[in-house]
Amino acid sequence: MASFLRLHPSDNVVVAVNGLSPGDIVDDVKITRRIPPGHKAAVRAIAKDTPALKFGQIIGFATQDIAPGDWVHEHNIAFHSVDRDYEFEVDARDPAPLTGATFQGYRRANGKFGTRNYLGILTSVNCSATVARLIAREVEKRGLLDDYPEIDGVIPLVHGHGCGMDSKGEGYDVLKRTMWGYAANPNMGAVLMVGLGCETFQIGRWKQAYNIAEGDSFRSLTIQDSGGTRKAVDAGLEAVMDMLPMMAKVERTAAPASELMLALQCGGSDGYSGITANPALGAAVDLLVAHGGTAILSETPEIYGAEHLLTRRASPEVGKKLIERIRWWEDYTSRNAGSMNNNPSPGNKAGGLTTILEKSLGAAAKGGTTRLKAVVEYAEPVTEKGFVFMDTPGYDPVSATGQVAGGANILCFTTGRGSAYGCKPTPSIKLATNTPVYERMTDDMDINCGDVLDGVSIQDKGREIFAHILQIASGARSKSEKLGYGDAEFVPWQIGATM
Repeated sequence: MASFLRLHPSDNVVVAVNGLSPGDIVDDVKITRRIPPGHKAAVRAIAKDTPALKFGQIIGFATQDIAPGDWVHEHNIAFHSVDRDYEFEVDARDPAPLTGATFQGYRRANGKFGTRNYLGILTSVNCSATVARLIAREVEKRGLLDDYPEIDGVIPLVHGHGCGMDSKGEGYDVLKRTMWGYAANPNMGAVLMVGLGCETFQIGRWKQAYNIAEGDSFRSLTIQDSGGTRKAVDAGLEAVMDMLPMMAKVERTAAPASELMLALQCGGSDGYSGITANPALGAAVDLLVAHGGTAILSETPEIYGAEHLLTRRASPEVGKKLIERIRWWEDYTSRNAGSMNNNPSPGNKAGGLTTILEKSLGAAAKGGTTRLKAVVEYAEPVTEKGFVFMDTPGYDPVSATGQVAGGANILCFTTGRGSAYGCKPTPSIKLATNTPVYERMTDDMDINCGDVLDGVSIQDKGREIFAHILQIASGARSKSEKLGYGDAEFVPWQIGATM
């Protein structure tokens, strides 16, 4: 294992693999102070107000003169907004098509394939959350799923939204898309929608917008029309019992990998994320895209500073749409007295990341190397095959909720600090960026990408990840599923005033 990594010939910093001590020699430079694992050391003088370079890109500007051998971090590097040179098409690449990769999935009536078979209890408003949970609890108490091994569970997906909001505009539209996206996700075998009755987000209006009809796979009710809480629970339980036999008829069947829609997430990132797990996941994405599948990169605030690398892989039309979303976020943070550099988090910084510019360069690596085919808004249905981008916040549960609403039936989540996360109805595969986290949190981590630092190639690790995606899609349980994660991680993006 190398003691340090230089990621681009033009870089003036290197990454300490297992930490460096005073007196260590790095690239003919003597280290002058302790450098923690995953953190950066200067290998050339960096004058005040000049940029620090990593991956051949600007990650921040020196707030003081930095001598060769010194530790480079938030005490001497700061974020400044940088004008980007947006080019289009110059790096757009379509991979050579591949065939043969398959998984065992559930074919739905519309031709899509699910990787799981859940009954979801959705709520139109926070006021109906308790009833949804009580219905699911009653299903569990009565053991109603004991005779249905093909059904993965009955999940109450509740939220704190749906009223105290404008009945028109962006916030309402986002919630409307999110609820429809979950109801239509191929991992849902059936859906029960529960409301209060007087809320802003009216079930009847929502059903009309998407032409939703009551039937074997969809039912709805309100607490007020049912006659109160107890009667609503009884009515909901009856609806669930009616839908379970229909759901149980479906069986897994062979499906091509082109039917997979992979959500890409990273959380609890560290200085290794952009070196091991993220590029390895990107290699798996390239394989999926070559097989005709779809991958969704998101977390717009966490590609800030790397978006110019994505526009180079897009047509002018697609690239300009991404830039428009970047400008929206700059305005959004400004009018809310925030900053695009509110990230990295304290945990990210402890792991070696200094600014959002540095974090974004690593985060974007999850998207592989192929052409960016589309940019969609939050929870908008993803209809394009290949590599796409969805505009979402960087907060993982909110971001993943949008991706699942967009149609994702499988998810990969990289982490360097050790995020505890799962996602229902879409299984989440956790990728550790370093071996110590993998070994310390072995019950949570599915794949160790830390061995990339030991010499395993990014391409080999990408093939391992791709093979594991097919296994999980076919019904093998991810670590987060075994732990029971996923019920509480449904968090629709709440935009606008709460009134």
